[in-house]
Amino acid sequence: MSDVPVGRHALLSDCNSAALVTGAGSVDWLCLPRFDSAPALARLLDDDAGHFLIAPSSDAFSSSWRYRPCGLVLDTTWSSVDGELIVTDAMALGARERGHELGHSAPGVQGLFIAACPDEAGKFFAFLARAAATTQLGRGTDLQIMFGIGGERDLSERELGHLSGWRDSAPVRAGNDAWEQRQLDVYGSLLDAAHTLREQLHDLDEQTRQFLVSAVDAAAQRWDQDDQGLWEIRGPARPYLHSKLMCWVALDRGLALTDQLSPGPEKTQAWTETRARVRESILDNGWSESAGAYTQYYGCDDLDASILLMAILGFLPPGDLRMRASIDAIEHGLSDERGLLYRYRGGDGLEGAEGTFLLCTFWLAHAMAVTGQVQRAREILERAAGYATDLGLFAEQVDTATGELLGNFPQAFSHLGLANAAQALADAERAQPPPQPGGTRLPRSAPHTQRSHR
Repeated sequence: MSDVPVGRHALLSDCNSAALVTGAGSVDWLCLPRFDSAPALARLLDDDAGHFLIAPSSDAFSSSWRYRPCGLVLDTTWSSVDGELIVTDAMALGARERGHELGHSAPGVQGLFIAACPDEAGKFFAFLARAAATTQLGRGTDLQIMFGIGGERDLSERELGHLSGWRDSAPVRAGNDAWEQRQLDVYGSLLDAAHTLREQLHDLDEQTRQFLVSAVDAAAQRWDQDDQGLWEIRGPARPYLHSKLMCWVALDRGLALTDQLSPGPEKTQAWTETRARVRESILDNGWSESAGAYTQYYGCDDLDASILLMAILGFLPPGDLRMRASIDAIEHGLSDERGLLYRYRGGDGLEGAEGTFLLCTFWLAHAMAVTGQVQRAREILERAAGYATDLGLFAEQVDTATGELLGNFPQAFSHLGLANAAQALADAERAQPPPQPGGTRLPRSAPHTQRSHR
């Protein structure tokens, strides 16, 4: 079995696939030719599953590693009294891959993404339209929550019995049976992304425009139905508050995109009326007096970190007393001794315990920032950011007992959560009144990107 800690890996990528390299210089994970291909090297999951290593044969060396400033080019250095050996690892871009220039005037990482890849927004939504519109929303069924990189729809799980798993954490599985789950939040995630990238969506083709309009319609038609929720809980469908919230987001962002989507006056009026009904339902049914907070699903008292998105996504104003009470309840009810947040504390139909989630902790910092609790936001952000590796990478989870990194690594959601929270904190600090004479102003955080889900 592999016993290398999750956080002792570096990431390499050529934008088509990825490799994980250990601090000892061993390539222990590599899928070719795509991210979701079968692994060519997989010692990460089994000692006999293959690796590639260039390193000194002697142990009389100390080692260090770093990324070069230009990107995912890794230098691993072995040093001894006799000299140094440097191994440079990279996955080269193909000869036809074009370079990108970063716009100096673009604000934050969102702006840098748009300046660097101005054609990617349209391509992303066109991909989804091709993968789903004609076979799913077009037939009145739910939008599938995930697809393969090539647009594959069947992502059924299968066990890989020949692999022992990281630290013997068998069974090892490929695929994800959650692809068949009903998760109504997908409509809000889709439309929120479209709204974020709206400046790039003026020339939508008709298929993509119809796809986005159909997604808003689906949210309007299904918002009051039960589902499995954001966390892919394997149990009975329930009226999850986050799912209702994201249906509201789909309607709200769809209305903000009427210039691009051209839904027509009747549909616009219907969306407006339904948005108001969803909001009323959440406010009337999502609050628990006994918990003193908005809770995981209607009629329960369970706290859930996803409730923080009510503040982050603008559903409730910064000064709303119930929203602030919910933030406080989540901080105190879901934090571990390290001050990091669990997603929730109830069962989810899966075996074993899980750690705290860095994304949820960054959500807490973000929610604190947008509700004006700037000092607390900075403290939480810095605490969670301290769990980056020496290469600046974040995992999905942190072991409550040991502080070791766990779960998916590197985890894109954790990095995005940091970026979003840092941007929100920077905005909140800029909005503060100037310090009084003799006072101290907190240093500003570097701006980052817009929120992204899933």
